[in-house]
Amino acid sequence: MITYDHIMVRFGELSTKGKNKKDFIKTLADNIAFALRDFKDLSIQTRYDHIYVALNGLDYQPVVARLQDISGIHSLSLVYKCVREMEDMKVAALNLIKDEIGKTFKIKCKRGDKQFPLISDQITREIAGYILRNTSLKVDVHNPDITLSIEVRQEATYIFCHTFMGAGGYPLGVGGKTMHMLSGGIDSPVAAFLMMKRGVMVECIHFASPPYTQAGVIYKLEDLLHVLNKYQPKIRLHIVPFTKIQEAIYDNADESYCITLMRRMMFRLADRLARRRKCPVISSGESIGQVASQTLQSMHVINAVTNMPILRPCATMDKTEIIDISRKIGTYDISIRPYEDCCTIFTPKAPKTSPHLEQVLTFETKFDFDTLINEALANIETKILAFDDEKTQGIL
Repeated sequence: MITYDHIMVRFGELSTKGKNKKDFIKTLADNIAFALRDFKDLSIQTRYDHIYVALNGLDYQPVVARLQDISGIHSLSLVYKCVREMEDMKVAALNLIKDEIGKTFKIKCKRGDKQFPLISDQITREIAGYILRNTSLKVDVHNPDITLSIEVRQEATYIFCHTFMGAGGYPLGVGGKTMHMLSGGIDSPVAAFLMMKRGVMVECIHFASPPYTQAGVIYKLEDLLHVLNKYQPKIRLHIVPFTKIQEAIYDNADESYCITLMRRMMFRLADRLARRRKCPVISSGESIGQVASQTLQSMHVINAVTNMPILRPCATMDKTEIIDISRKIGTYDISIRPYEDCCTIFTPKAPKTSPHLEQVLTFETKFDFDTLINEALANIETKILAFDDEKTQGIL
Protein backbone atom coordinates (compact mmCIF):
# COMPACT_ATOMS: atom_id res chain seq x y z
CA MET A 1 0.00 0.00 0.00
CA ILE A 2 1.26 3.48 -0.91
CA THR A 3 0.37 6.52 1.15
CA TYR A 4 0.57 10.16 0.18
CA ASP A 5 3.73 11.69 1.62
CA HIS A 6 3.79 15.33 0.45
CA ILE A 7 1.54 18.33 -0.07
CA MET A 8 2.20 20.30 -3.25
CA VAL A 9 1.54 24.05 -2.85
CA ARG A 10 0.73 26.08 -5.97
CA PHE A 11 1.27 29.84 -6.14
CA GLY A 12 -1.46 31.15 -8.44
CA GLU A 13 -0.95 34.89 -8.99
CA LEU A 14 2.70 34.70 -7.95
CA SER A 15 3.43 33.03 -11.28
CA THR A 16 2.98 36.43 -12.97
CA LYS A 17 5.38 38.42 -10.78
CA GLY A 18 8.49 38.20 -12.98
CA LYS A 19 11.63 39.46 -11.24
CA ASN A 20 9.82 39.79 -7.90
CA LYS A 21 8.68 36.17 -7.91
CA LYS A 22 11.67 34.90 -5.93
CA ASP A 23 11.05 37.36 -3.08
CA PHE A 24 7.32 36.59 -3.07
CA ILE A 25 7.99 32.85 -2.88
CA LYS A 26 10.42 33.33 0.01
CA THR A 27 7.81 35.33 1.91
CA LEU A 28 5.20 32.64 1.26
CA ALA A 29 7.59 29.91 2.39
CA ASP A 30 8.32 31.85 5.59
CA ASN A 31 4.58 32.30 6.22
CA ILE A 32 3.99 28.58 5.68
CA ALA A 33 6.82 27.66 8.05
CA PHE A 34 5.37 29.95 10.72
CA ALA A 35 1.83 28.64 10.25
CA LEU A 36 3.00 25.03 10.52
CA ARG A 37 5.45 25.59 13.37
CA ASP A 38 3.44 23.38 15.76
CA PHE A 39 3.73 20.38 13.40
CA LYS A 40 7.20 19.38 14.54
CA ASP A 41 7.89 16.56 12.07
CA LEU A 42 7.10 18.46 8.86
CA SER A 43 9.74 19.71 6.44
CA ILE A 44 9.33 22.34 3.72
CA GLN A 45 11.08 22.40 0.35
CA THR A 46 10.92 25.50 -1.84
CA ARG A 47 11.22 25.32 -5.63
CA TYR A 48 10.61 27.85 -8.39
CA ASP A 49 7.13 26.61 -9.32
CA HIS A 50 5.91 24.96 -6.13
CA ILE A 51 6.49 24.55 -2.41
CA TYR A 52 6.41 21.01 -1.05
CA VAL A 53 5.50 20.08 2.52
CA ALA A 54 6.85 16.65 3.46
CA LEU A 55 4.38 15.04 5.86
CA ASN A 56 6.85 12.51 7.28
CA GLY A 57 4.02 10.27 8.47
CA LEU A 58 1.72 12.98 9.89
CA ASP A 59 -2.02 13.16 9.19
CA TYR A 60 -2.52 15.46 6.22
CA GLN A 61 -5.95 16.85 7.15
CA PRO A 62 -4.97 19.41 9.85
CA VAL A 63 -1.99 20.46 7.73
CA VAL A 64 -4.16 21.11 4.67
CA ALA A 65 -6.71 22.98 6.79
CA ARG A 66 -4.00 25.28 8.13
CA LEU A 67 -2.50 25.87 4.68
CA GLN A 68 -5.89 26.86 3.28
CA ASP A 69 -5.88 29.93 5.55
CA ILE A 70 -2.60 31.28 4.13
CA SER A 71 -2.92 33.99 1.49
CA GLY A 72 -0.80 33.51 -1.62
CA ILE A 73 -1.69 29.82 -2.02
CA HIS A 74 -3.83 29.06 -5.06
CA SER A 75 -4.33 25.34 -4.45
CA LEU A 76 -2.89 22.29 -2.66
CA SER A 77 -2.57 18.70 -3.76
CA LEU A 78 -1.95 15.64 -1.63
CA VAL A 79 0.80 13.89 -3.61
CA TYR A 80 2.96 10.80 -3.64
CA LYS A 81 6.58 11.52 -4.57
CA CYS A 82 7.94 8.86 -6.93
CA VAL A 83 11.21 8.27 -8.75
CA ARG A 84 11.23 9.14 -12.47
CA GLU A 85 11.09 5.58 -13.77
CA MET A 86 8.06 4.40 -15.74
CA GLU A 87 7.74 1.07 -13.94
CA ASP A 88 7.78 2.77 -10.53
CA MET A 89 5.29 5.38 -11.76
CA LYS A 90 2.93 2.67 -13.02
CA VAL A 91 2.96 0.79 -9.73
CA ALA A 92 2.48 3.95 -7.69
CA ALA A 93 -0.40 5.13 -9.88
CA LEU A 94 -2.10 1.72 -9.65
CA ASN A 95 -1.78 1.53 -5.87
CA LEU A 96 -3.08 5.07 -5.38
CA ILE A 97 -6.08 4.66 -7.67
CA LYS A 98 -7.06 1.37 -6.02
CA ASP A 99 -7.84 3.32 -2.83
CA GLU A 100 -10.27 5.63 -4.63
CA ILE A 101 -14.02 5.06 -4.95
CA GLY A 102 -15.44 4.92 -8.45
CA LYS A 103 -15.78 2.93 -11.64
CA THR A 104 -14.24 5.27 -14.21
CA PHE A 105 -11.05 7.31 -14.40
CA LYS A 106 -8.94 9.56 -16.54
CA ILE A 107 -5.30 10.60 -16.33
CA LYS A 108 -3.96 14.14 -16.58
CA CYS A 109 -0.24 14.28 -17.21
CA LYS A 110 2.07 17.29 -17.18
CA ARG A 111 5.70 16.87 -18.22
CA GLY A 112 7.36 19.81 -16.47
CA ASP A 113 10.81 18.49 -17.36
CA LYS A 114 11.03 18.43 -21.16
CA GLN A 115 14.15 16.25 -20.96
CA PHE A 116 12.10 13.27 -19.79
CA PRO A 117 12.22 10.73 -22.67
CA LEU A 118 8.43 10.26 -23.01
CA ILE A 119 5.97 13.03 -23.85
CA SER A 120 2.82 13.56 -21.77
CA ASP A 121 0.57 11.58 -24.11
CA GLN A 122 2.89 8.57 -24.05
CA ILE A 123 3.09 8.63 -20.24
CA THR A 124 -0.71 8.83 -20.04
CA ARG A 125 -1.23 5.89 -22.40
CA GLU A 126 1.28 3.63 -20.67
CA ILE A 127 -0.04 4.25 -17.17
CA ALA A 128 -3.70 4.10 -18.23
CA GLY A 129 -3.04 0.77 -19.97
CA TYR A 130 -1.38 -0.62 -16.86
CA ILE A 131 -4.38 0.41 -14.70
CA LEU A 132 -6.87 -1.07 -17.20
CA ARG A 133 -5.03 -4.41 -17.18
CA ASN A 134 -4.93 -4.63 -13.40
CA THR A 135 -8.32 -3.27 -12.32
CA SER A 136 -11.96 -3.28 -13.42
CA LEU A 137 -11.90 0.49 -13.95
CA LYS A 138 -12.93 2.00 -17.28
CA VAL A 139 -11.69 5.18 -18.94
CA ASP A 140 -14.03 8.19 -19.12
CA VAL A 141 -12.28 11.35 -20.26
CA HIS A 142 -15.41 13.54 -20.00
CA ASN A 143 -16.95 12.77 -16.61
CA PRO A 144 -14.70 10.39 -14.67
CA ASP A 145 -15.27 9.28 -11.09
CA ILE A 146 -11.52 9.55 -10.45
CA THR A 147 -8.97 11.93 -11.94
CA LEU A 148 -5.39 10.77 -11.49
CA SER A 149 -2.83 13.54 -12.06
CA ILE A 150 0.84 13.00 -12.82
CA GLU A 151 3.47 15.74 -12.88
CA VAL A 152 6.97 14.85 -14.04
CA ARG A 153 9.56 17.31 -12.75
CA GLN A 154 13.35 17.38 -12.68
CA GLU A 155 13.68 16.04 -9.14
CA ALA A 156 10.80 13.51 -9.07
CA THR A 157 7.36 12.54 -10.32
CA TYR A 158 4.33 13.57 -8.27
CA ILE A 159 1.12 11.53 -8.48
CA PHE A 160 -2.17 12.60 -6.91
CA CYS A 161 -5.97 12.42 -6.96
CA HIS A 162 -6.96 15.12 -4.46
CA THR A 163 -6.66 18.91 -4.80
CA PHE A 164 -7.91 21.56 -2.36
CA MET A 165 -8.40 25.25 -3.06
CA GLY A 166 -6.34 27.81 -1.14
CA ALA A 167 -7.08 31.38 -0.09
CA GLY A 168 -5.58 32.90 -3.25
CA GLY A 169 -4.13 36.40 -3.37
CA TYR A 170 -0.58 37.32 -2.34
CA PRO A 171 1.59 36.28 0.63
CA LEU A 172 0.96 38.37 3.72
CA GLY A 173 3.57 41.12 4.02
CA VAL A 174 4.49 41.63 0.37
CA GLY A 175 1.95 44.46 0.01
CA GLY A 176 3.08 46.59 2.96
CA LYS A 177 0.84 47.68 5.83
CA THR A 178 -2.46 49.53 6.26
CA MET A 179 -4.11 51.36 9.14
CA HIS A 180 -7.54 49.71 9.10
CA MET A 181 -10.63 51.30 10.62
CA LEU A 182 -12.32 48.55 12.64
CA SER A 183 -15.82 49.19 13.96
CA GLY A 184 -16.93 45.74 15.13
CA GLY A 185 -19.75 45.43 12.60
CA ILE A 186 -19.97 42.97 9.74
CA ASP A 187 -18.17 44.95 7.04
CA SER A 188 -14.86 46.08 8.56
CA PRO A 189 -13.58 42.59 9.58
CA VAL A 190 -14.38 41.37 6.05
CA ALA A 191 -12.46 44.33 4.59
CA ALA A 192 -9.52 43.51 6.88
CA PHE A 193 -9.53 39.92 5.63
CA LEU A 194 -9.61 41.10 2.01
CA MET A 195 -6.63 43.38 2.63
CA MET A 196 -4.71 40.48 4.17
CA LYS A 197 -5.61 38.32 1.18
CA ARG A 198 -3.87 40.85 -1.09
CA GLY A 199 -0.70 40.54 0.98
CA VAL A 200 -1.26 43.70 3.06
CA MET A 201 -0.63 43.51 6.80
CA VAL A 202 -3.28 45.17 8.95
CA GLU A 203 -3.07 47.39 12.01
CA CYS A 204 -6.48 48.34 13.37
CA ILE A 205 -7.78 51.60 14.78
CA HIS A 206 -11.02 51.71 16.76
CA PHE A 207 -12.82 54.75 18.16
CA ALA A 208 -14.28 54.19 21.63
CA SER A 209 -16.77 56.49 23.34
CA PRO A 210 -17.22 55.48 26.97
CA PRO A 211 -19.55 55.76 28.80
CA TYR A 212 -21.84 55.82 25.74
CA THR A 213 -20.35 52.58 24.41
CA GLN A 214 -19.92 49.46 26.54
CA ALA A 215 -16.73 47.58 27.37
CA GLY A 216 -18.25 44.60 25.56
CA VAL A 217 -17.38 46.29 22.27
CA ILE A 218 -13.66 45.86 23.00
CA TYR A 219 -14.10 42.19 23.91
CA LYS A 220 -16.01 41.78 20.67
CA LEU A 221 -13.14 43.36 18.73
CA GLU A 222 -10.63 41.08 20.42
CA ASP A 223 -12.68 38.03 19.46
CA LEU A 224 -12.95 39.27 15.86
CA LEU A 225 -9.21 39.78 15.64
CA HIS A 226 -8.51 36.36 17.11
CA VAL A 227 -10.53 34.91 14.22
CA LEU A 228 -8.54 37.06 11.78
CA ASN A 229 -5.33 35.79 13.41
CA LYS A 230 -5.80 32.71 11.22
CA TYR A 231 -4.79 34.96 8.32
CA GLN A 232 -2.41 37.35 10.13
CA PRO A 233 -0.83 35.81 13.23
CA LYS A 234 -0.31 39.10 15.10
CA ILE A 235 -2.54 42.17 14.83
CA ARG A 236 -2.21 45.50 16.65
CA LEU A 237 -5.43 47.12 17.83
CA HIS A 238 -5.23 50.84 18.64
CA ILE A 239 -8.16 52.05 20.77
CA VAL A 240 -8.66 55.82 20.44
CA PRO A 241 -10.71 57.71 23.09
CA PHE A 242 -13.30 59.54 21.01
CA THR A 243 -15.89 60.75 23.55
CA LYS A 244 -14.74 64.37 23.87
CA ILE A 245 -14.55 64.79 20.10
CA GLN A 246 -18.07 63.45 19.62
CA GLU A 247 -19.47 65.65 22.36
CA ALA A 248 -17.82 68.71 20.84
CA ILE A 249 -19.32 67.88 17.45
CA TYR A 250 -22.83 67.54 18.83
CA ASP A 251 -22.45 70.77 20.82
CA ASN A 252 -21.37 72.80 17.79
CA ALA A 253 -22.97 71.34 14.64
CA ASP A 254 -26.33 70.64 13.15
CA GLU A 255 -27.33 67.05 13.96
CA SER A 256 -27.68 66.12 10.29
CA TYR A 257 -23.95 66.86 9.75
CA CYS A 258 -22.66 65.07 12.85
CA ILE A 259 -21.85 61.75 11.17
CA THR A 260 -19.93 63.56 8.41
CA LEU A 261 -17.95 65.51 10.99
CA MET A 262 -17.28 62.40 13.08
CA ARG A 263 -15.95 60.56 10.05
CA ARG A 264 -13.70 63.50 9.16
CA MET A 265 -12.26 63.43 12.68
CA MET A 266 -11.77 59.67 12.47
CA PHE A 267 -9.85 59.98 9.22
CA ARG A 268 -7.71 62.75 10.70
CA LEU A 269 -6.87 60.47 13.61
CA ALA A 270 -6.25 57.48 11.34
CA ASP A 271 -4.00 59.63 9.12
CA ARG A 272 -1.88 60.79 12.05
CA LEU A 273 -1.59 57.31 13.56
CA ALA A 274 -0.86 55.73 10.17
CA ARG A 275 2.07 58.09 9.64
CA ARG A 276 3.34 57.37 13.14
CA ARG A 277 3.13 53.61 12.49
CA LYS A 278 4.57 53.87 8.95
CA CYS A 279 1.40 52.74 7.20
CA PRO A 280 1.21 54.33 3.72
CA VAL A 281 -2.55 53.78 3.36
CA ILE A 282 -5.79 53.74 5.34
CA SER A 283 -8.47 51.10 4.76
CA SER A 284 -12.07 50.68 5.87
CA GLY A 285 -15.14 48.50 5.46
CA GLU A 286 -17.21 51.12 3.66
CA SER A 287 -19.59 50.03 0.90
CA ILE A 288 -20.94 52.60 -1.55
CA GLY A 289 -24.36 53.88 -0.56
CA GLN A 290 -24.85 51.51 2.37
CA VAL A 291 -25.29 54.33 4.90
CA ALA A 292 -25.37 58.14 4.75
CA SER A 293 -21.61 58.57 5.24
CA GLN A 294 -20.88 56.16 2.40
CA THR A 295 -22.52 57.98 -0.49
CA LEU A 296 -20.06 59.28 -3.04
CA GLN A 297 -20.67 62.89 -2.02
CA SER A 298 -20.14 62.04 1.65
CA MET A 299 -16.94 60.14 0.86
CA HIS A 300 -15.69 63.15 -1.13
CA VAL A 301 -16.27 65.54 1.78
CA ILE A 302 -14.87 63.12 4.38
CA ASN A 303 -11.77 62.24 2.34
CA ALA A 304 -10.83 65.92 2.04
CA VAL A 305 -9.07 65.78 5.43
CA THR A 306 -6.29 63.47 4.21
CA ASN A 307 -4.14 62.95 1.14
CA MET A 308 -3.46 59.33 2.09
CA PRO A 309 -4.95 56.68 -0.21
CA ILE A 310 -8.17 55.25 1.26
CA LEU A 311 -8.73 51.61 0.30
CA ARG A 312 -12.26 50.21 0.51
CA PRO A 313 -12.22 46.49 -0.41
CA CYS A 314 -15.99 46.16 0.11
CA ALA A 315 -16.89 49.30 -1.85
CA THR A 316 -18.77 47.58 -4.68
CA MET A 317 -20.16 44.60 -2.76
CA ASP A 318 -23.79 44.01 -1.84
CA LYS A 319 -24.48 43.45 1.83
CA THR A 320 -25.33 39.81 1.12
CA GLU A 321 -21.92 39.32 -0.50
CA ILE A 322 -20.19 40.79 2.54
CA ILE A 323 -22.24 38.60 4.88
CA ASP A 324 -21.35 35.50 2.84
CA ILE A 325 -17.64 36.25 3.27
CA SER A 326 -18.07 36.98 6.98
CA ARG A 327 -19.74 33.59 7.46
CA LYS A 328 -16.99 31.87 5.49
CA ILE A 329 -14.14 33.39 7.50
CA GLY A 330 -15.96 32.98 10.84
CA THR A 331 -16.56 36.60 11.88
CA TYR A 332 -20.32 36.89 11.29
CA ASP A 333 -21.61 35.49 14.60
CA ILE A 334 -19.24 37.75 16.53
CA SER A 335 -20.08 40.83 14.44
CA ILE A 336 -23.81 40.58 15.17
CA ARG A 337 -23.37 40.59 18.94
CA PRO A 338 -25.49 43.49 20.29
CA TYR A 339 -22.67 45.82 21.36
CA GLU A 340 -22.90 49.17 19.61
CA ASP A 341 -19.97 51.32 18.54
CA CYS A 342 -19.75 55.11 18.61
CA CYS A 343 -21.21 55.59 15.13
CA THR A 344 -24.27 53.50 15.98
CA ILE A 345 -24.87 55.23 19.32
CA PHE A 346 -24.65 58.72 17.84
CA THR A 347 -26.53 58.14 14.58
CA PRO A 348 -28.79 61.15 13.88
CA LYS A 349 -32.42 60.71 12.84
CA ALA A 350 -31.86 62.31 9.43
CA PRO A 351 -28.15 62.23 8.48
CA LYS A 352 -27.03 64.32 5.51
CA THR A 353 -26.38 62.12 2.48
CA SER A 354 -25.05 64.98 0.30
CA PRO A 355 -23.09 67.19 2.69
CA HIS A 356 -21.55 70.46 1.51
CA LEU A 357 -17.87 70.99 2.27
CA GLU A 358 -18.34 74.72 2.95
CA GLN A 359 -20.93 73.99 5.64
CA VAL A 360 -18.72 71.33 7.21
CA LEU A 361 -15.79 73.75 7.38
CA THR A 362 -18.02 76.34 9.05
CA PHE A 363 -19.02 73.88 11.76
CA GLU A 364 -15.38 72.93 12.33
CA THR A 365 -14.41 76.53 13.05
CA LYS A 366 -16.67 76.48 16.12
CA PHE A 367 -14.49 74.19 18.24
CA ASP A 368 -10.78 73.43 18.70
CA PHE A 369 -10.66 69.96 17.19
CA ASP A 370 -6.85 69.99 16.80
CA THR A 371 -6.38 70.05 20.58
CA LEU A 372 -8.94 67.28 21.00
CA ILE A 373 -7.23 65.16 18.34
CA ASN A 374 -3.83 65.61 19.99
CA GLU A 375 -5.30 64.62 23.35
CA ALA A 376 -6.91 61.51 21.84
CA LEU A 377 -3.65 60.49 20.14
CA ALA A 378 -1.78 60.91 23.44
CA ASN A 379 -4.14 58.50 25.19
CA ILE A 380 -4.36 55.63 22.70
CA GLU A 381 -4.38 52.15 24.20
CA THR A 382 -2.77 49.49 22.03
CA LYS A 383 -3.31 45.76 22.32
CA ILE A 384 -1.66 42.93 20.42
CA LEU A 385 -3.90 40.03 19.43
CA ALA A 386 -1.86 36.97 18.57
CA PHE A 387 -2.51 33.60 16.93
CA ASP A 388 -1.53 31.67 20.04
CA ASP A 389 -4.16 33.53 22.11
CA GLU A 390 -1.56 35.52 24.01
CA LYS A 391 -2.86 39.01 24.77
CA THR A 392 -0.42 41.81 25.38
CA GLN A 393 -1.73 45.17 26.52
CA GLY A 394 -0.06 48.54 26.84
CA ILE A 395 0.92 51.63 24.94
CA LEU A 396 3.11 50.63 21.97
